[in-house]
Amino acid sequence: MSIHPTPGHVLPARSAAKMEAAMAVGAFAIGTGEFAIMGLMPDIAQNLGLSEPQVGHAISAYALGVMVGAPLLAILGAKLLRKHMLLLLMGLYALGNLATAFTPTFGSLVAFRFISGLPHGAYFGIAAVVASSMVPSDKRAGAVARVMLGLTLAMLLGNPIATFLGQHLGWRSAFVLVSAIALCTIALVWQFVPHRHDEQRSDPRKELRAFTKPQVWMALAIGAIGFAGMFCVFSYLAPTMLEVTKVSPQWIPFGLAAFGVGGIIGNIAGGKLFDRLQFRAVGWIMVWSMAVLIFFTFAASSLWSVLLGIGLVGTMIAMAAPLQIRLMDIAHEAPSLAAASNHAAFNLANALGPWFGGMAISAGYGWTSTGYIGAATALVGLGIYLIARRMPGGH
Repeated sequence: MSIHPTPGHVLPARSAAKMEAAMAVGAFAIGTGEFAIMGLMPDIAQNLGLSEPQVGHAISAYALGVMVGAPLLAILGAKLLRKHMLLLLMGLYALGNLATAFTPTFGSLVAFRFISGLPHGAYFGIAAVVASSMVPSDKRAGAVARVMLGLTLAMLLGNPIATFLGQHLGWRSAFVLVSAIALCTIALVWQFVPHRHDEQRSDPRKELRAFTKPQVWMALAIGAIGFAGMFCVFSYLAPTMLEVTKVSPQWIPFGLAAFGVGGIIGNIAGGKLFDRLQFRAVGWIMVWSMAVLIFFTFAASSLWSVLLGIGLVGTMIAMAAPLQIRLMDIAHEAPSLAAASNHAAFNLANALGPWFGGMAISAGYGWTSTGYIGAATALVGLGIYLIARRMPGGH
């Protein structure tokens, strides 16, 4: 039997923790499914007779699915109960990854990765609305951060486990694992997420009208541009460690793990910072981001400093929960769509960062130029934040 919220819709602490954990398992499934293909790129290429750049197109197809699906599914599901939407979205994610596991051709691989990406942003957006609506108002960002913890744990544990499994049992087994975790999420969400028949349904027209507010677009721009620096550095971490740090390939997983540890620390810190400073937290995180990205360029020369440097870059994930709550506050008539669009913006950052970094590297500026390019995007993000602060509603 599923649980029911107490009067006022604020759950007891234990019930809220179970609800957050249930949705965090879904975040873990999504994070593992998104990043597993990167670690298994050579295996997929060899098995399907593709080049690695072709497999890269499948990664891009997933990101495109996130950007398309985040607003589209949030609007289409506006009339449904949020719990039901979470169940449907996780069901779609399970099917998309199971289809990926049995894909026979390049074309179907791209198509199934696109389908797998569709529920990504909408799931996180609706989960954020549910988590923040069931706790006291001064604990909202912390609740969202705890749901997002599943995503950072996927980077620390899920991706290495899926990669190991894929290397020993075949790459397809990794996506079967992701599908199984998604199915477990369905059971947990059904059990522990409150079933509110009195829930106020969203009006798709109101959801779209909320996007006429300039502050919504400013917040999305901060995420899309200011967050690109993290992906700029992370995408080229492996060649940087090989070519600049001069370590053997066996150290690369430790670099990925250091990034995951930083992500967990940043995720928790970001939620606490926003609960204390509100929108001002975003500005401080942008300043921190510039500092750690520049530090990385100097840290890349030795093993222990590069591990520290990439761990600090991982703390930039602190931006996720504050921007999520910010969007839900300023687009209060469209909380699900706004929160989902935040993940579309982050996936745009995931596309922009590697592109900017790749141009700098191709131009001969070296592998560590990604830190400087990333710091520049964080500076632009800070500029957008400062403009937003001076605009109406920028408190």
